[in-house]
Amino acid sequence: MQDGPRTSLQARIQGRVQGVGFRFFVLREARGLGLTGTVANRPDGSVEVKAAGGREALEELLGRLRRGPTLSRVDHVEVQWDIPLPDMSEFTIEF
Repeated sequence: MQDGPRTSLQARIQGRVQGVGFRFFVLREARGLGLTGTVANRPDGSVEVKAAGGREALEELLGRLRRGPTLSRVDHVEVQWDIPLPDMSEFTIEF
């Protein structure tokens, strides 16, 4: 789902988002949308997503992040657009 010029976002997702398959959900969704970037658990219990691609695909990912996988509960999503990201060839989980 590449559309228009590439841009990027960083999202911090808070709620019940660790230990519920959230990172694997993000990995599958982001790859399916043709995005590159990373997803990682953070020490404060949140999940951080850094993604690059077309604006429409990123907006779609953001909508999916706000819903999350079945066992999760998303309380808040904080988003920053157009952040500098290193060039990546795929979307990966940071362990």
